[in-house]
Amino acid sequence: MAPAVPLALLVALLAPGLGVAFPGCDYPAHLWCSSREIAVACQAESRCANLSRPAATPVELSLFYESLCPACRMFLVQELFTAWLLLPTEALSITLVPYGNAEERNVSGKWHFQCQHGPEECLGNMIETCLMHEAQNFSTYFPVIFCLESGSSVSKNLEACLQVYAPQLDGGRIAACVRGDTGAALMHRNAQLTEALDPPHQYVPWIVINGKHTDELQAQAEASLLGLICRLYQGEKPEACGGSGAPKAPAGCRR
Repeated sequence: MAPAVPLALLVALLAPGLGVAFPGCDYPAHLWCSSREIAVACQAESRCANLSRPAATPVELSLFYESLCPACRMFLVQELFTAWLLLPTEALSITLVPYGNAEERNVSGKWHFQCQHGPEECLGNMIETCLMHEAQNFSTYFPVIFCLESGSSVSKNLEACLQVYAPQLDGGRIAACVRGDTGAALMHRNAQLTEALDPPHQYVPWIVINGKHTDELQAQAEASLLGLICRLYQGEKPEACGGSGAPKAPAGCRR
C-alpha cells in the first residue's frame, strides 16, 4: 500500500493558489472562501476576493460650543469644516451642540437664556439651533453654519449665507423658530445635553470623540483634527488620509 499523503500537502499540491491548511481548519479547500469565519480559521482571507472587508463605523465627534466664542469659531472654521470637506461620511460623523457656557432659567413656564458673550451670542446659538432643526440634513446646514461663523456677524448674515449655501431653506421659518416656543425648547435640549457631559465641560470648544473627552484628545483635535480622525478610523483609509487612492507625489524633473 502506498504511504498516506498528509492532507495539508495534498491541498498544497492540488490547490496551490489557496496555500496550506492550518490547525483549526477542518474544511476542504473549495470551502475556504465560503464564509469569513472559515477563511479566518484557514488563514485564507487574503486570497478570498469575494469576502469584502466589514464596514467600519465612522468616528463620532460632538462639538459643544457657543456662537461667539473666538476659539470655538476658529476650531469650527479651520479644523472641523476642513476635515468634513476632506473626509467621506463613512469616516466622520459630527454632532453640533450650540450652548456652551450659557445658563438657563424657567420663568412662568418659559425658558430664558443668558450667554457668556451677551444677547448677541444667545441669538446666534438660537439661529444655528433652529437652522439645524429646519434643515435636518447635516450636509445642508453645516456649510451655512460655517458661513455664519466665518463671517462678520453670526446673527445678521443668515439670509446671505442661506442664499449662497442653502437657497432651498426658508429663512422665515427659521426666524419663526428663533422667536417662538420651538426654539426655546430646542435650546433647552442643548442645555440638557451640555449639562449631562461626563466629565463636565470646563471650557468651550469642548470636543467629544467616540463618546469620550480627554485632555489628550482635545489637544490632538485642536492641533490637527484631520490627522486624529485618520488615526482613529478603522476602515480603509480615505484619500485625505494618504490611503491607496491618494495622489502620489510627482517625480523630480530630471535633466
